[in-house]
Amino acid sequence: MTEGKATTPLMPPSSNKLPVYNKSVKLKYVKLGYHYLITHGMYLLLTPLIAVVAAHMSTLTPQDLSELWENLRYNLISVISWTTLIVLVLTVYIVTRPRPVYLVEFCCYKPGEAHRCTMQTFVDQSKLTGAFTEENLDFQRRILQRSGLGDNTYFPEALLNIPPNPSLQQARKEAETVMFGAIDGLLAKTKVKTKDIGILIVNCSLFNPTPSLSAMIINHYKLRGNIASYNLGGMGCSAGIVSIDLAKKLLQVHASTYALVVSTENITLNWYLGNDRSKLVSNCLFRMGGGAILLSNKWTERRRSKYQLLHAVRTNKGADDKCFASVTQEEDANGKLGVSLSKELMAVAGDALKTNITTLGPLVLPVSEQLLFFATLIGKKLFKMKLKPYIPDFKLAFEHFCIHAGGRAVLDEIEKNLHLTERHLEPSRMTLYRFGNTSSSSLWYELAYIEAKGRVRRGDRVCQIGFGSGFKCNSAVWKALRTVKPAKEVNPWISEIDKFPVDVPRVANI
Repeated sequence: MTEGKATTPLMPPSSNKLPVYNKSVKLKYVKLGYHYLITHGMYLLLTPLIAVVAAHMSTLTPQDLSELWENLRYNLISVISWTTLIVLVLTVYIVTRPRPVYLVEFCCYKPGEAHRCTMQTFVDQSKLTGAFTEENLDFQRRILQRSGLGDNTYFPEALLNIPPNPSLQQARKEAETVMFGAIDGLLAKTKVKTKDIGILIVNCSLFNPTPSLSAMIINHYKLRGNIASYNLGGMGCSAGIVSIDLAKKLLQVHASTYALVVSTENITLNWYLGNDRSKLVSNCLFRMGGGAILLSNKWTERRRSKYQLLHAVRTNKGADDKCFASVTQEEDANGKLGVSLSKELMAVAGDALKTNITTLGPLVLPVSEQLLFFATLIGKKLFKMKLKPYIPDFKLAFEHFCIHAGGRAVLDEIEKNLHLTERHLEPSRMTLYRFGNTSSSSLWYELAYIEAKGRVRRGDRVCQIGFGSGFKCNSAVWKALRTVKPAKEVNPWISEIDKFPVDVPRVANI
């Protein structure tokens, strides 16, 4: 972009006015310095104390040390008492502390070329059903153009047939293809024996057949008879983190074992074939996909594990009627089943996110940010000062963000409200573009993208945020235990990662 014809001199005349610091780019360096000062303040305070102790110790003579030893010898009861107390305290700490939860490995399923669904294919298949009016076909086309999806997303076989033939059998086939594909990839990566898996958790919101999806996995892989098996349904796109949190709690009870978590969604029987526009949006966004995650509490697995789970924070707004009804599976006036998205959805999601990060903040934010937030709150509440609400800088707490790729509008709002950069939202936007909204598994496609780009370094912190019906906002915080090298990775992005990021048009051509 070029400037207009300006007559501004190269050196403006001097002025007695001070610079406007709150508009200065260099203000961020002042804030960064403040952050370092507060975060390392304890060390700065302890340094003089340590120096004084060291100076005093340096003045001790061998005779002083000998006298100290003699005193200890003749106070044997005191020495034994203190030693016993220390050993007891350490024992209680070791026994009662939470078991660490390690993410050994994860794998995202990448469908084959036969499942590829371009935007034109979606429009054509929708027309072939004969279920939609011309006005609603055009409505879906316009939604799709602005959705942020690309031409390489995936649909299940039943919806790509001519004409589409969704059925329970086809839905089972989709579930088996996705789940077994992800688990096969995970087992190939980890070499873990299926008999060693003690916990199995599967989450799929809209498809819950009998036998359950978890039973299908147990039967296919011949998992052991005493496995702790759970099948979560109806919990929406945030169910992936719900599953992780459940696994975390179970790993505190079941010692030295593995937990297999499978997150997926089923499209075959949940393609809405009616003309209620509140239910047509989900048709345009949701696509085929799934992920398998292997967790463990074995200390021997720390060496090869990728991440350690630090926090899992769950926010449930189901007690509020507006939040509860914001995402609902229901029949339309003609008896056609679909998922309805209310007009209040964005406001509901924003309120849930606000509650969740308010809970998460004290657990992860540096002291400097917490003090600024607290000072602003005091100024507003006690002194009635007209201050803008201080939004903590979560970029100081995390190096990477995986935000559920629910849609372009959601990502835009989160980027603005949390003051994140385009690079922070890149994994979410590229996942939405390449794979579409794969529901609860989208967070894992996003983490796989970050790994494929070679951005994960040892000690990095990753924040995953998911939204789902109910209404729920859940977050998980991971710490990288090692640097992830893309050359050694096998994930759905590796073969094409050099093509990304791409420029996603605001309105795509079909």
